[in-house]
Amino acid sequence: MNTNDFSIRHIGVGQHDADEMLRTIGVKTLDELINQTLPSNIRLDKPLDLPEPMTEREFAEHISDLASKNEVYTSYIGQGWYDTVLPPVIQRNVLENPVWYTSYTPYQAEISQGRLEALFNFQSVITDLTALPLSNCSLLDEATAGAETAFLLFNERSKAKVKLGARKIFVDKDVFASTRDVILTRCIPQGIEVVLGKWNEFDFGDEFFGAIVQYPGSLGGVNDYSEFVTKAHDADIKVGVAADLLGLVLLTPPGEWGADVVFGSAQRFGVPMYFGGPSAGYIACRMEYKRTLPGRIIGLSKDRLGKESYRLALQTREQHIKRERATSNICTAQALLASMSGFYAVYHGPEGLKNIARRVHSYTGFLAKKLQDLGYRLLHENFFDTLCVILPEEAGFAAKLREIAEECRVNLFYAPCGTVALLSIDETTLPEDLSVLCYIFASALGKESNFNDEVGEHTIHIDRKFVRTSPFLSYEVFNKYHTETEMMRYIKRLERKDISLTHSMISLGSCTMKLNAATEVIPLSNPAFCNIHPYAPAEQVQGSLELLENLKGLLATITGLPVVSLQPNSGAAGEYAGLRTIRSYHEAHGGGHRSKILLPASAHGTNPASASQCGYQCVIVACDAHGNVDWEDFMKKTEEHKDDLAAMMITYPSTHGIFETNIIDLCKRIHDCGALVYMDGANMNAQVGLTNPGFIGADVCHLNLHKTFAIPHGGGGPGSGPICMTEALAPYQPTHGYGVDYEPIEGNVVSASPLGSAGIDVVSYAYIRLLGTKGLERATRTAILNANYMAVRLKDTYGIVYTGATGRVGHELILDCRKLKETYGVDESDIAKRLMDFGYHAPTLSFPVHGTLMIEPTESESKAELDRFLEVMQCIWGEMQEIKEGCADAEDNVLKNAPHPEYEVVSDSWSHSYPREKAAYPLPYLRENKFWINVARVDNGFGDRNLIPAFCACIAPTSEE
Repeated sequence: MNTNDFSIRHIGVGQHDADEMLRTIGVKTLDELINQTLPSNIRLDKPLDLPEPMTEREFAEHISDLASKNEVYTSYIGQGWYDTVLPPVIQRNVLENPVWYTSYTPYQAEISQGRLEALFNFQSVITDLTALPLSNCSLLDEATAGAETAFLLFNERSKAKVKLGARKIFVDKDVFASTRDVILTRCIPQGIEVVLGKWNEFDFGDEFFGAIVQYPGSLGGVNDYSEFVTKAHDADIKVGVAADLLGLVLLTPPGEWGADVVFGSAQRFGVPMYFGGPSAGYIACRMEYKRTLPGRIIGLSKDRLGKESYRLALQTREQHIKRERATSNICTAQALLASMSGFYAVYHGPEGLKNIARRVHSYTGFLAKKLQDLGYRLLHENFFDTLCVILPEEAGFAAKLREIAEECRVNLFYAPCGTVALLSIDETTLPEDLSVLCYIFASALGKESNFNDEVGEHTIHIDRKFVRTSPFLSYEVFNKYHTETEMMRYIKRLERKDISLTHSMISLGSCTMKLNAATEVIPLSNPAFCNIHPYAPAEQVQGSLELLENLKGLLATITGLPVVSLQPNSGAAGEYAGLRTIRSYHEAHGGGHRSKILLPASAHGTNPASASQCGYQCVIVACDAHGNVDWEDFMKKTEEHKDDLAAMMITYPSTHGIFETNIIDLCKRIHDCGALVYMDGANMNAQVGLTNPGFIGADVCHLNLHKTFAIPHGGGGPGSGPICMTEALAPYQPTHGYGVDYEPIEGNVVSASPLGSAGIDVVSYAYIRLLGTKGLERATRTAILNANYMAVRLKDTYGIVYTGATGRVGHELILDCRKLKETYGVDESDIAKRLMDFGYHAPTLSFPVHGTLMIEPTESESKAELDRFLEVMQCIWGEMQEIKEGCADAEDNVLKNAPHPEYEVVSDSWSHSYPREKAAYPLPYLRENKFWINVARVDNGFGDRNLIPAFCACIAPTSEE
């Protein structure tokens, strides 16, 4: 075995096992299987032109070299990103712990109680600090949270406002520039007009439905918005507030002065700046908005035995269920980072957070006095952590100030006007840092620094009317785990309640839960990549820029599309960005009237919502009995709508798990109609090295880097969704403005950071460089091998819903469970729950076809693990036969009662008709390595009817109608 070959570490099936699997499938070679699976006319005629694969040691040296090209200056830039201290106990036990970063979105509550509790803690932090009763468990970033707020306010317009046709939203000029620009980009296709202005000059006209302000503002000022909010409400206008989460520890929360929605970023709660991301956005709102609140809500419910348990509440709001009627296209958010921020609050507790916030504010106030003593004027009298320093009118003064600052390895924020500099103090700032800042500003004036006083840490430098008086985080969890020992044990207790890739294969389809190798994720803790601001000067971040440019080149080669934008920070954001690029292209070429998107019924789950969010109407094309796009219906729909078609969105291979043979003809027909082809990259794991979107005929595609390219799922994020496109689309790709400017950026700005979640993209770069051309192709071929092996082994029992023209599946397969109810009295959900008793996460439940289970084994799983899962599935099939034959009770059986929690199995009483051993140890391997379920089957309906979304004691359970 060549131990330097990383592919043998990543790919689970060796040659001996592959030969045995091929015999089971009924083919002689893997080439024969691939030829039966992929249409010959889409196969690449030569290997990908990628660099030779690196060994893990070589990559470690390479990434270290790139890191050395970054210069980490002390950053006071602010504008939504701040240096922070990630407690090592959280870094080691969460960020660097595969139990936390390899777990899936917690749709299956019973095996997700640990991360559900962590996210529930996060929600509680948000609701307490904002003083609003309802929060979701994270959004992508602050800017997209702002856009979601705009939509929420629009969707919650009163009947009177709807009747008046109110479609304007006011956005204050003191809102972060990136947030303003994303709001503008997202609102235009919805027909919502964004009006920029000053909050204290706003005219509350009938045409407005909402207003958004920043607290504190982007220039640092803390304003009294209470009268503004009252006037807005009197005019039937709802108000959203972008709020600094650490600032809310010290400042009166917006919920107390009437805000309807509060949003922002939790980045400074222990998440590094990461060159712009990832970090958890947040949004909180009034309880009556629960049906339109985007993202996922963690709520409390009970299990079948009455034990309190956590779950994802109100899932019927989600985009893959509501499709084009969804109010948001959010899928992946930032769950891992939200968990980290929640743990940060748990570790520090309310008193620790107060200490941090007061120190930050006190240092800012101290510095303000020193700058004023030097003769500088400050724009604002009231501030939290940010000073807006008005510079002397002397020509070139800003450049001189910047030169001195950079000589001291300090970054300030310089407004484009050249007469203002901003600086934001953070929790890492020390008294000696203040001394350096005093030196910089004094030297620019040709004066001596006057830093000679003791720096206080608890002095309030703000009008007392702004100071928070209400308590927060009084619940036990935030007041108990303040030593590292106790915190470590608390994290471990939660960890033991979750199934992740550290326990067993996660077989769910569509999300590609492959290995996230340690070598790939280690750089996430490197300070040279972590601690840099997205607005840092380019000369300071040459290592990161080189890495990201390299990644763009690699992705361009893999997809066959030459232009790449890394800005979208999730797959759904990539879908939106790709469609927004197409829309801009059509508008520039006389096709602005093209308003429809053709969507096969087999398209990926977020596609309809993304199209709707981009202002398009969806035209659904039927699939035939084999799961392929129905050619006759396709031709009918393209002919009927050809003059209005903007694009076709197609997933390839389809979400049905098959390679359609006429994909090139489909693309050609769309182009003949004057439209473009958007290829959803969710299933690129079945394409890499064998075919690609550009070769097939797509104009743009997005890539889920957290699927095909090994970025961890993290319990529901982080994600990264870059888009790749043709040269013709390049002028219309996402753009970004830097800095404070009162004029909005005219372009497609889709995330807060210019390069999206740049910090996490190193994982995908590592994945590609470690595998190289041959390794990537072998990974694809092995994923297809594994799926077909499982399909052959399961077809005679459960049955496979869709196969391709030659009877093969792609990289995933759909088990047919639609008739189980009438034969056995159980359904696909019962199978999913029973799998938990065996220590397995369920396959994808009832998607894309209702009443089915979709499995994607990935290339990382060994034959031994596949065989173990198959043995479990056959055991469950045998248990269904026992029900059919009357050997097991029709109601009181292991499937209907699954999962069986530890507390029930060891209870003094056992009321079931089957023995405890059958419930807990149905197969011998479980005696050696049993994953014990913490709760029994969770009552979803009870949780939806009695939504308790956070600890907040003031919230009574709310009954759903």
